[in-house]
Parts: sequence; C-alpha cells; structure tokens
Amino acid sequence: MNLATHLLLDGFRKEYQAAVLVANDSDLLEPVRIVSKELGLVVGILNPHRKASRVLALEASFVKQIRPAALQASQLPASLKDAHGVITKPAVW
Repeated sequence: MNLATHLLLDGFRKEYQAAVLVANDSDLLEPVRIVSKELGLVVGILNPHRKASRVLALEASFVKQIRPAALQASQLPASLKDAHGVITKPAVW
C-alpha cells in the first residue's frame, strides 16, 4: 500500500520522470496504470520472480527479469550482528 501511495503521490507531484518497481504484485496494477496512462510517466517493473505478472506487463512501460545470479548476489548474509543482537534471515528467502 505504501509503495502504491508514493508512486501515485510522487507522480502527481512530478517528482520523477521514470519509476522502477522491484515487484511482481498485480495489486500494483491500478497505480501503475494511472501513472503510465493518465500521467504519461514511465513505469518499469524489475521482476524478481521466474514469471512476470501478465497484467502488470500490459500496463508497465517495460518489464525486465532480475537474473537469479544477480538476485542471489544482492542478498545479505544469513545472519548479521549489530548492537542489539543477531538478525537472522528467514530460511525461505
């Protein structure tokens, strides 16, 4: 919800010329459509999943697949330690 809100708000304010979302959530369809069609701004989708959402692909200015190796290389380590303790990445990530 926050992503969609800021995509729209910032678009109406003309605070960007192009937006790129790392997402594959069809719930973003309407905000992407409004920004692309109604505001005439570029909205790209970087898809972190194997298959792209067809409905998003129809409304977005472009869709690019994030290669699995690039996605893997951008992950944080399985655990991190800070002043408050250890933070562990969930096993399903």
